[in-house]
Amino acid sequence: MSKLTFVTKLLPATLLALSLGFANAVETDPKVVLKDKLNTVKGFSSSFTQDVIDTDGNVLQNSSGTLAVKRPNLIYWETRAPDETLVVSDGNTLWFYNPFVEQVSAFNISNAVTNTPILLLSGLNDEAWQDYGVARINENEFRITSLNEDAQVKSLHLVFSDNDLIKFTVSDATGQLSHFNLTNLVSNPLPEDSMFIFTLPEGVDFDDQR
Repeated sequence: MSKLTFVTKLLPATLLALSLGFANAVETDPKVVLKDKLNTVKGFSSSFTQDVIDTDGNVLQNSSGTLAVKRPNLIYWETRAPDETLVVSDGNTLWFYNPFVEQVSAFNISNAVTNTPILLLSGLNDEAWQDYGVARINENEFRITSLNEDAQVKSLHLVFSDNDLIKFTVSDATGQLSHFNLTNLVSNPLPEDSMFIFTLPEGVDFDDQR
């Protein structure tokens, strides 16, 4: 067999092996797997309970409320007890409302994701994901870690049941943990778009950082 014939026969097999290896790498890339899982569910609404834990393991606060997510880029996050707060993403602006101090802050979504990585759940673009690493803990658990040393939120640990998000933990720069447990989860029907419209209350202090 000539060298040319040997190379001609070997080349397709080599290319096939390389292509299969590349495809397998893509399929097992934790970030790709997580994004595919998130893309499967177009949105949901749920109740949540939150436990805030300090670095010594002490419980600092318990709270409860409602969380709704709808792709693309819509978030409704209302804490009702013990203190009322509201976070709303309308697709362009992320709104923070604290009724107790009568203050509203507004941020451009692309700038807010660094300290609010839960926005990644709502379908942000690939550029936003470039600032995060993803590790797969097991079949149903993933850890999203910020690559920005100045980020106030360092990691987001997600726990799924099939494709439904049932728990997540936020770790901040001080080492404090916020554990969220989701219940009464509904993904069909999807939340109404009207849920993600924020109207600026009259008389509040408005901090516009867009």
